[in-house]
Amino acid sequence: MHIEIITTPNESLKESGFGSLNTCNRVLNAIKRIGYSVSLKVCKSKHDLDEVVKREPELVILAVKYIPVMNGDDIWLSDYFMQRGVNFTGSVRDILKFDSNKVLAKTHLIEKGIKTADYFIAIPGQFNQESDLPVSYPLFIKPLDAANGNGIDDLSFVNNFAEYESKVASLYKTFNQPVLVEHYLGGREFTVAIIESTNNRLITSAVEVIPPTSTNGLKILGAQTKKDNSEKLVVIDEQELKSKVTALAIEAYKALDIRDFGRIDIKTNKEGECFFIEANLVPGMTYGSSYFPQACYIAHKFDYDKVIELLIAPGLARVYSIILANIQPYTEKKIAAVL
Repeated sequence: MHIEIITTPNESLKESGFGSLNTCNRVLNAIKRIGYSVSLKVCKSKHDLDEVVKREPELVILAVKYIPVMNGDDIWLSDYFMQRGVNFTGSVRDILKFDSNKVLAKTHLIEKGIKTADYFIAIPGQFNQESDLPVSYPLFIKPLDAANGNGIDDLSFVNNFAEYESKVASLYKTFNQPVLVEHYLGGREFTVAIIESTNNRLITSAVEVIPPTSTNGLKILGAQTKKDNSEKLVVIDEQELKSKVTALAIEAYKALDIRDFGRIDIKTNKEGECFFIEANLVPGMTYGSSYFPQACYIAHKFDYDKVIELLIAPGLARVYSIILANIQPYTEKKIAAVL
């Protein structure tokens, strides 16, 4: 059996993904230690992907969601490999959109009865005065689809109309798209890594995320905090709270129809109610800093290699099910011939 890891030069990508080339090589080495034949391919074009298909790998591991194309449509890897009958890890394109667009995920889950913070989409000049805003202060303003805390800082927390207008204008100028405005939840932050086991059981790893306190007295998971790796991930000691966080994460995972694995972010309000924040369906896998492997270690003492083994297990199970399906008719004919 041969496995290929697919990535692209991703330093400038604002979307989520496993991480840098070094991270992808770490994933590769973990798979080698598990005992599989594996290679890493940095793909920049459709031609590169066509070459992958010609090699007929039994499983491709998608370390990014798409390959950006200059003056053209991005190549979404899940679509590309699905159309060519190649087995791949993670969710299909229609589900990955819930990762790329936070509002789509929120809207979908609200329709399913799952709680998320009140929100609206904004562009500069959309509202003339404070009373026009559809959600009450305090507000939290962030990019619609950026990952890794990009665009998030102390100025994301706003308490008046001048601050609101300034942050909306800044993000709109930087990302060239409408921005997401949420009612600020003043409670605690959590993340839950979820992996599907081969017996359809969900392995959940729920932890609390504690950002450092900024000079303005705020605890915000912004780009600088994530770059500095200055936040802490800790065990959730309160069993009732852990159960609530885990239950909401599982509910969101199933309602979004996520496949193989994903990470669900949750926050509480000051009263301790849990709210869905966002889904990360191609989670970071950087050793020592990414939330997904860290959560698995904190919750279950899974080392990095074990996390990778679990991560690829659903994809490998599909390989074996295909092999079994192809063998079965032949086996039945042989038995019938003997009888």
